[in-house]
Amino acid sequence: MVNAPESDIADIKVDSIGDFTFPERNTFDAGRGLSAKTVDYICDVKQDPEWIREFRHKALEIFNSKPMPTHWATKDLESIHFDEFRYYLSDGQKPKRSWDEVPDDVKKTFERLGIPEQERKFLAGVEAQYDSEAAYSNVKKVLEDQGVIFVNSTEGLHKYPEIFKPWFGKVIPTADNKFSALNSAVFSGGSFIYVPKGVKVSHPLQAYFRINSEQFGQFERTLIIADEGSEVMYMEGCTAPKFETSTLHSAVVELVAMKGAKIQYVTVQNWSSNVFNLVTKRGIAHEDAEVRWIDCNIGSRLTMKYPGVIMKGRRARGEVISIALANTGQHQDTGAKMIHLADETTSNVISKSISIGEGRSTYRGQVHIPKHLKGCKNNTECDALLINSNSRTDTYPAISVKGNQHATQHEASVSQVSEEQIFYMRQRGLTEAEAMSLSVNGFINDLVREFPMEYSVELKRLIDLEMEGSVG
Repeated sequence: MVNAPESDIADIKVDSIGDFTFPERNTFDAGRGLSAKTVDYICDVKQDPEWIREFRHKALEIFNSKPMPTHWATKDLESIHFDEFRYYLSDGQKPKRSWDEVPDDVKKTFERLGIPEQERKFLAGVEAQYDSEAAYSNVKKVLEDQGVIFVNSTEGLHKYPEIFKPWFGKVIPTADNKFSALNSAVFSGGSFIYVPKGVKVSHPLQAYFRINSEQFGQFERTLIIADEGSEVMYMEGCTAPKFETSTLHSAVVELVAMKGAKIQYVTVQNWSSNVFNLVTKRGIAHEDAEVRWIDCNIGSRLTMKYPGVIMKGRRARGEVISIALANTGQHQDTGAKMIHLADETTSNVISKSISIGEGRSTYRGQVHIPKHLKGCKNNTECDALLINSNSRTDTYPAISVKGNQHATQHEASVSQVSEEQIFYMRQRGLTEAEAMSLSVNGFINDLVREFPMEYSVELKRLIDLEMEGSVG
């Protein structure tokens, strides 16, 4: 999430920067519930090619055939009623290339959240999605001249099928899990990025996903392809206002790093506490390529997110750096999946979680190194901080290493904020809340440095807001 302009901060409730909404003004509404008619409605509105229509209907069949996950987060998932959600909402307008052309209420939403201020400052391109479709999409001319493609997923599959189709649904198959199947049936929005051979995008590309409507499901689909020797950083921010009813967010993100390419994917989510955030993210790294996920999860009722890297080529590298903060009524079930499929591949997982009040954080990881490989390395670190006596944290690392020619290490720790430390800081003039925030920020400070400067400032602000009222 990017910084809101200082002039607007005073107008926003201090407990949640994203908790505001505008009246709905949708031309297209698929209605409540999920059926074959819903899928056809989305296909007709979006003018999908026939292969996408077939893809969606097959995905719907898979979704209906798969049971809900039962081995974890069962209690939270049982409260999801798919027939209550609306699966497609749009005003029917195509993404604007000029900010001045964006409808006023949509423009006010993103201006309040700091867009396009940040675009002018440091971004190479921006896409802003409002409910089901992108409202604004722009990439700087210098990148277009280099052949960089940065459009929404619908535009990508229509205009660039020769690049889009070979990789779409290949990194994350439709049947990977129930929620990847759901996304495949009703996906709309998201980004398609292609970076040509040898092109190194010097400034970040950003997408911002905003839910404005009640009892709505947002299902963006993102595909990023970095060709040989190219480099790109992509950042996404997410917010939604707090409604009395549940909101569903279920995205699919596929990354493809070709030989020698580098992709960094940065996420800062600040969902309201009524959002079910059920996301599938995975990248493939070919020979000498690198895929890095840098992830911060704040807010939501339940987040289930485990970014993964399949290291397919020799000397490929995968990394997941994640921060999760769970407050009362929230469960952050996050982690990482590292699959080694070639010699001399390296993976690194660093996870830090904070549990406040009666919040629950869970690390769930998987590392797999087959017997026939040689020279693979993995490092996994899981650290948890408990703020209150009722806070909860769990760690479920699954590390499978076969053969004797690899190096792996795992470290985990659970700690509680020291009363002595809080007392010491209070003696120096800090309030208890300020002392607690300072302790939490110190706990994650080494990971915050991995985020771009603009995001690290925002992270501190969001954490300070979450800490208010957490002591006592």
